[in-house]
Amino acid sequence: MGEETIVDVRGLNHWFGSGEMRKQALFDVSLTLHRGNFTVLMGPSGSGKTTVLTLVGCLRAVQDGSLRLLGQELNGASEAQLVGLRRRLGFIFQAHNLHESLTAAQNVMMGLQVHGGLSDNTAEQAAIHALGLVGLSERTTYLPANLSGGQKQRVAVARALVSSPALVLADEPTAALDKDSAAEVVDLLKRMGRARGTTTLLVTHDNRILDRADRILTLEDGRIIHVEDRS
Repeated sequence: MGEETIVDVRGLNHWFGSGEMRKQALFDVSLTLHRGNFTVLMGPSGSGKTTVLTLVGCLRAVQDGSLRLLGQELNGASEAQLVGLRRRLGFIFQAHNLHESLTAAQNVMMGLQVHGGLSDNTAEQAAIHALGLVGLSERTTYLPANLSGGQKQRVAVARALVSSPALVLADEPTAALDKDSAAEVVDLLKRMGRARGTTTLLVTHDNRILDRADRILTLEDGRIIHVEDRS
């Protein structure tokens, strides 16, 4: 039995601007992500990494080519379909995007709000459990101002994973962290992904974390120029 395909991209092209200002950002990009795999998308600034991430994450409309996410074609998908798919994803960004007035547990609970239907007590217990998994069980009531950079990013990881998403999309999550904290965050993502069958696509130009990837895709000037399988 073959591996379950979570993302299947074929011949993806993308442009920004219009008229004479129209510029092509992606050229014939194809890639496949399988369930449970940890894939790193590398490349210099301006290579198109974040564009790929936002297209896979249903944050931009697919213009040309095929992008199948969890079995659904995104090219031509309705806004309702895109919203439904986004609810099955987890997002982690370089800026942890925590709400400064909320505790760590309350921030993680926000990862459950899009699903609705959960009682406050159930959501809180799930958030506390997720924080325990990322090693922050003693920090559940702390505000972000009282957490280190690495701890804040671990809260962001817990928030992204608390709803057991099928796919986590991470945009430069280690860029602002020291080497040890960066390794810690990536190891958490990989370990929790393995435990829950979550697929991760992590965009970075941080060479320090490459040895943890199952697969490395290198993007340059909007084209995938190298694929390395390490699993």
